[in-house]
Amino acid sequence: MTTPTHPGRMLFVNLPVADLERSKAFFATLGFTFNPAFTDESSTCMLVGEQAFVMLLSREKFAEFSKLPLADPATHALSLFCFSVSSREEVDSVSAAALEAGAREADGAEDYGFMYSRSFFDLDGHGWQVMWMDPAAAAQGPEAAAHAPA
Repeated sequence: MTTPTHPGRMLFVNLPVADLERSKAFFATLGFTFNPAFTDESSTCMLVGEQAFVMLLSREKFAEFSKLPLADPATHALSLFCFSVSSREEVDSVSAAALEAGAREADGAEDYGFMYSRSFFDLDGHGWQVMWMDPAAAAQGPEAAAHAPA
């Protein structure tokens, strides 16, 4: 089965934050950068991938877009954001940087052999997972990685 592609599609995830400057500093510590053309006193565009972005918005700015009341991420899980890194060691170093910058660890490391991850809650309580996946598993599925030579 071939996976359909959608050239030109971009992903923008919008997240409310209590303190924009504090959140920018937190995510910069994890290695993310921001597009200054889409940054002002109430929002910033965090670059995640070539076509994937997270818009960090002040709670007030987020409320302008949302048609529903904001949930408290400390008591309501709304989503879990996952981003990949290039190695198992980078999973650990990014997670350690997040914890050092004020994040709260969600769980310990999860190791499935072909995939390794760690999770944390950011300064606003949003759930994040940092993961590495064996390139064979990413290209062909977990079974391929299980049978690949070590």
